Amino acid sequence: MRIRVGHSPDPDDAFMYWALTTDLVDKRGHEFEQVLADIQTLNQWARAGRLEVTAISLAAYPFVQEDYALLPHGASIGAGYGPVLVARRPMTRQELYEVEIVVPGALTTSFLALRLFLSDFPYRELSFEEIPEEVASGRAEVGLLIHEGQLTFEDYGLVKIVDLGEWWLLETGLPLVLGVNVVRRELGGDVLCDVSRVLRDAIRCGLDNRAEALEYALQFGRGIDAAIADRFVSMYVNELTQDYGDEGRKAVTEILRRGEALGAFPAPVQVDFVA
Repeated sequence: MRIRVGHSPDPDDAFMYWALTTDLVDKRGHEFEQVLADIQTLNQWARAGRLEVTAISLAAYPFVQEDYALLPHGASIGAGYGPVLVARRPMTRQELYEVEIVVPGALTTSFLALRLFLSDFPYRELSFEEIPEEVASGRAEVGLLIHEGQLTFEDYGLVKIVDLGEWWLLETGLPLVLGVNVVRRELGGDVLCDVSRVLRDAIRCGLDNRAEALEYALQFGRGIDAAIADRFVSMYVNELTQDYGDEGRKAVTEILRRGEALGAFPAPVQVDFVA
């Protein structure tokens, strides 16, 4: 069976799925095709059920839960770090309510975390890679950065206002789950288990062959150097990526529970992992 795997063209996702481009992983008779798109596009595609497997923002899961189940691995989870709110000058929390914030998509977990931090605020959606320059140029006062922008914002002359992953850890004692991998329920039990095992093995293979996987991942770094790419991969491909564990699952439940209380989702959330 052909299994299309959607993920962002970022070093961490590329690192996780490097092994699918090799013969180092038993693909259990299936053909895996990688489909690359930015996270907001993947969120929208998931709402249409377009791919068999896809990375999505955790905040998008409630919108697709009828069609997709969560895989127990492949998540982007940060303990004490995450999306960063930046500006050209230091700003107080109160000032943030008075300016427009550019965000990388209303379905992203970064946007949900910002809503949990600020509640209501004026915002505008913009492709994530355009946000640093949008703020640096003065076209926007404040921006919410994801991906490598979390590490490179100072290159644009920007300053950090708050790290939402750090805030979340202090608020809850839990890591912040940003991206997750989901799989189409209609594939059926046996195929679901096959796919889960292959992708789990691919992540493990990348970690076991770090130098080769990192070299492959660098081509998706949008100009960042090897040191930044290595740091970024280390942040988001870790032991919780291999398996959420009790802490990761608790973190998933907590942010979705708070989002539900905020009215962010269209229906009650049922957290359902593939066995």
